[in-house]
Amino acid sequence: MAETLSSTLTFDLAAEGVRELNRMLHDPQLIAPTPQPARLTVLNPGGKHAIAVGIDGPWEVEIDGHVGYYCAGMNQHATVRIRGNCGVGVAENMMSGQVIVEGSASQAAGATARGGLLVICGDASARCGISLKGADIVVRGSVGHMSAFMAQKGALVVCGDAGDALGDSLYEARLYVRGKVAGLGADCIEKEMRAEHLVQVSGLLGAAGFEDLDPADFRRYGSARRLYNFHVDNAGSY
Repeated sequence: MAETLSSTLTFDLAAEGVRELNRMLHDPQLIAPTPQPARLTVLNPGGKHAIAVGIDGPWEVEIDGHVGYYCAGMNQHATVRIRGNCGVGVAENMMSGQVIVEGSASQAAGATARGGLLVICGDASARCGISLKGADIVVRGSVGHMSAFMAQKGALVVCGDAGDALGDSLYEARLYVRGKVAGLGADCIEKEMRAEHLVQVSGLLGAAGFEDLDPADFRRYGSARRLYNFHVDNAGSY
């Protein structure tokens, strides 16, 4: 069972399972009576999968170590901080709140996320922000190939480099990269960095805690809008 320590609950995954942890996080009685967010520290995550998924309440969850697949997936309202690295699909289908990864992330970080903010303090692997649907992702390091593939809405801010096929089949998401881009995907082009984009990047860097970086160092990429509707001349690009 979770224990209370200085107004913060602690849960030891070496003693109890992920299912019990998630069941506790889904219990509205643990947060409804308190005016402040309920706080929980998760000990000994041990790379387990599906930790802290489906939260729908103002929790502040700190996970002390590395996690496996789909940590903090479907998050709503909560702030989840991972003090380590994470496996595939962190913050997948996130709706709101914040997920902060203090290490690096594997593939498909923030996949299909519809809202909220995902911060990765290290690097992210391939397909970061795949099918992004409205969330914002800020990566302090670099991202792998096919990041923002079919991203529809939201923003991906990459403070390092981006791999090949960035923004392939992109819709209306905004991509900002500070470093080098190995290659752009189908229908993705570099676009003018206007004042509104500098403001957006500045705000996202501030929200992520990366205020030391200059928004003017970033370049913007977006959709050329050639693949919205089928045209035979573009058949080879679909």
